[in-house]
Amino acid sequence: MKITKQSATRVDLSGGTLDCWPLYLLVDSCVTINLSVSVFTRVTLEEKPGREIEVDIRDLKYRKNFADLKSLLEAKDEELKLVQKHLAYWKPEKGFRLETSSESPVGGGLGGSSSLSISLIKAFAEWLKCDMTVLEMVTLSANLEAQVLHKMTGTQDYFPALVPGLNAIHYTPRGARIETLPVTKEFWDERLTLVYTGQPHHSGLNNWQVLKAALDVEEATLKALRDIRDVSWDMYAALKNNRHEIFPELFNREFEARVRLSSSFSSPEIDRLRNVALKSGAQAVKICGAGGGGCVLVWSRPERKSQVEAGCREQGFEVLNARAVLAGP
Repeated sequence: MKITKQSATRVDLSGGTLDCWPLYLLVDSCVTINLSVSVFTRVTLEEKPGREIEVDIRDLKYRKNFADLKSLLEAKDEELKLVQKHLAYWKPEKGFRLETSSESPVGGGLGGSSSLSISLIKAFAEWLKCDMTVLEMVTLSANLEAQVLHKMTGTQDYFPALVPGLNAIHYTPRGARIETLPVTKEFWDERLTLVYTGQPHHSGLNNWQVLKAALDVEEATLKALRDIRDVSWDMYAALKNNRHEIFPELFNREFEARVRLSSSFSSPEIDRLRNVALKSGAQAVKICGAGGGGCVLVWSRPERKSQVEAGCREQGFEVLNARAVLAGP
C-alpha cells in the first residue's frame, strides 16, 4: 500500500495571534481570516514487510533507516522531532517508508510545519483506517506540535491545510468554527504576492511574549489585540460585502497594531522589504504569521504587480510562486 497526501499552507489576511488559546477569550469574539496558497507540503507513506522503518525528510536532506519503531523513537536527531511525536501517537506495528517534503521556506510564517503535520495525519489516518473530523485533526495536530515546540500554538494554520479556500475561523468560548467564504481565484492571483525576507521567524517566542503580557493584564497589549480583532471583523465585513478597495487600509491598520503589540513582530528585513515594495508601487504589506522574519504579503493593483515583484527581486528578496488554492486532495 502506498499513500500520498499533500496540504496547502496559508497566508493570514487578518486576526493572526488571536487564534492562540486563551487570547481570543481575553478580547471577546474573534475571527481569523486566511487563504490557502499553493506552497505545499507532501507526505508519501508506503507499507513494507517486516518492521524496518525508512525516513526521508527531503527538504532537510535527512534520510535514515531504523530497525523498528522503538529505535526510531529513541533517536536524538533534531530533524526527527515532528515525525517522532506523530509516530509515538500512531504506534504503527508494521514497517514502512515515510517521505516528507515542504515547499515553504524554513520559518516562512506560512504555517509550513502545521501543514506538514496535517499531511502526516491524513496519511497515517488513512493507512491505519482511523476516521477523524476536521476539528479532531486540528486538535491532534496542535497538541502534537505543542509537544515538539514546548510552546503554545494557535490553530488557524491547520484549517486551510484541511479545507482549502478563503476561510473565516470564528473563535468563541465554544471553540473554533470554520466558515468558507466565496472567492474568485483570479482576484487574489492578480493582486497578492508573497515575498520571503530571507530571515526565518520564531512564532513560539513572539506568541509567548504576547500571551504573558495579556495574562498580566497589560493594557497596551490588550488594546493592540482588540485593534487586531477589530481590523479582522472589518476584513470579514469587506469580504462579505465585496468592498475589496479597502483592503490596503485594513492591511496598514493591521500592520500598525501588530508592531504595537510587540516590536519583535517586525525586523530590519521586514522594514526594508516594506519600503522596497511601497516604493515599487505596492498599496500595502502584511506581516505573515507571527512576524520577526519569514514572509510578507504584498498587495498591489493588477497593473502594478509585475513592477512590484521586479522591484523586490532587484533588492535581493525571494518572490514565491504562490497562488490561491480553492480545492485540493
